[in-house]
Amino acid sequence: MSPAPSTSFDHPALLYRDAGEYLAGTLPFIQAGLAAGEPVLVAVPHANLELLRDGLGDDAGQVLLRDMGEAGRNPGRILPGVLLAFAAAYPDQPVRVIGEPVWAGRTPLEYPACVQHEALINTAFADRHGAILCPYDVGRLAPEVVDDAYRTHPIVATAAGRETSRFYDDPTLVAARFNQPLAVPPFGAATMTVDGGSLAAVRQLVAARGVAAGLDALRIADFTVAVNELATNSVKHGGGAGTLALWTEDGALVAQVSDGGHIANPLAGRVPPPLDSANGGRGLVLVNQLCDLVRVHTTPDGTTIRALLYL
Repeated sequence: MSPAPSTSFDHPALLYRDAGEYLAGTLPFIQAGLAAGEPVLVAVPHANLELLRDGLGDDAGQVLLRDMGEAGRNPGRILPGVLLAFAAAYPDQPVRVIGEPVWAGRTPLEYPACVQHEALINTAFADRHGAILCPYDVGRLAPEVVDDAYRTHPIVATAAGRETSRFYDDPTLVAARFNQPLAVPPFGAATMTVDGGSLAAVRQLVAARGVAAGLDALRIADFTVAVNELATNSVKHGGGAGTLALWTEDGALVAQVSDGGHIANPLAGRVPPPLDSANGGRGLVLVNQLCDLVRVHTTPDGTTIRALLYL
C-alpha cells in the first residue's frame, strides 16, 4: 500500500475501518519514507497520533508528530502553517506527510473548509516533490464525506490496495462547489460600518466583546488583530468600506465582515505570497493562523468572511 519514494507529488486518500487497517496503511508509508531518508510529518487527531506513536516504537523519534486537532483546528491553517511550512524546511528533498484533516466530530460549519483544503492541496503541491497520505475513517464518517474523499484525491488506498479514483475532479471546481453562502448574523449581533476612519473603533469593539465573552488577554489580542486585518482588507480591496457583525454562538465568538470585493484566487489565505510580493495577500494568511475557523464566501458581487474563536 505504500508508494515508492517520491519523484513527483502523490496525494492518496486512505480509507480505513479500524485501528488495524489504519496502522497497516500508515506505518509502511512512514517506514518507506524513513528508509529513503525523507523527512516525515504526521499530523493526525490525538487518538490516532498516540496509536502511531506506539506503532512506530523507537522510530517515532525520527518523525515530526503533530496533533491535527490543535494544528489543524482551522482547516485554512493547515496548508500554510503545517504542510507548506514543513515542505519549506526541506526545499531540496521530497517530504512525506500523513495529514488527517477530516474526522468524526467536524462541524457542518467546518466541513466545507475541510473539503476545500483537501482539494487545494493538489494545486498548492502540484510542482513539489513528495507524498501526502490522508486517512478517512469510513466506519464513522458519513458516506457523502467518503464520496468527497474520492473527488479530492487522485488515488484511493484501502486494505485491498491502491486504485485511481474515478471521481477525482478539478481542485478549483471542487473548491468552488464549497464556496457556500454564509447565514446572515443573528438578531442582536453588534454591527458597524467599516471604513478608513473606523478601524480604531473596530479594534475597541472586538476587544470589548472578547472581554464580555470571557476570553483571556492573549486570545483577545489575537482576535482583535485578525478582525482588524479583515476590516483593513475591506477598506483596501472591498470598495473602501464594509460591514462588521460580532456575536457569540455555539461556544464561539464570531466576527463576520462583508464588502463589495471579490477574492478570485482560491488559494488566498492558504498559500503565503512571496516575500517580495507587492500585491499583499498576507492578511488572510494571518487571519487563518490566529482564528479557530475561517469561512469565506466570495462572488463577483461581494465577499463575506466569517472568523471564529472558540470559547
